[in-house]
Amino acid sequence: MPTIALVDDDRNILASVSIALEAEGYRILTYTDGASAFDGLKQSPADLAILDIKMPRMDGMELLRRLRQKSDIPVIFLTSKDEEIDELFGLKMGADDFIRKPFSQRLLVERVKAVLRRGAPKDAAVSRETDAKALERGQLIMDPERHNCSWKGEPVTLTVTEFLILQALATRPGVVKSRNALMDAAYDEQVYVDDRTIDSHIKRLRKKFKVVDTAFDMIETLYGVGYRFKEA
Repeated sequence: MPTIALVDDDRNILASVSIALEAEGYRILTYTDGASAFDGLKQSPADLAILDIKMPRMDGMELLRRLRQKSDIPVIFLTSKDEEIDELFGLKMGADDFIRKPFSQRLLVERVKAVLRRGAPKDAAVSRETDAKALERGQLIMDPERHNCSWKGEPVTLTVTEFLILQALATRPGVVKSRNALMDAAYDEQVYVDDRTIDSHIKRLRKKFKVVDTAFDMIETLYGVGYRFKEA
């Protein structure tokens, strides 16, 4: 039974996320600020930490910095911010993912499972089975089980939402996906987002791939219709 540390000053989030994760069989440790979490994790180590960024006493970034001095514990950030610099800085510090509020609990649970699977040892049989599930589209390789993505052999770090949107597009190259279809792929019915949210995710996806390949142009926009992954 893996132990998950949940750190957020919003008690409603602590309660609802704890219930969702406990239903999956995880043991949950909750903290309302970074300082108490840092002290608590010294006494009761966890297998994964879910951290809010903006918190009293010690924010999530500072907590991650201190944890990384002595631990490689996987970290998922919860954030209401929409500033890419926070995401890039957090990933550089060693965060595994960012999930923006309001978020889908289903996606959070799946991301937790993916992070824990990635850190778990795999035997050859499991590795072969996982490899068989990888999605390959030309130079793009996506492994949903490991939450890995690469372009031309270079890794591209994606958030869970970005990964699901790209997966929905790449599964059927050339087929146009409306914004509503991409919302359905990336969010559950309990989360409501507008068109601009999907546009923002697409913008960040393109930017991340252009870091690896400045000529990347595989995600096409059909104005007034939606997006599609270009056929090879």
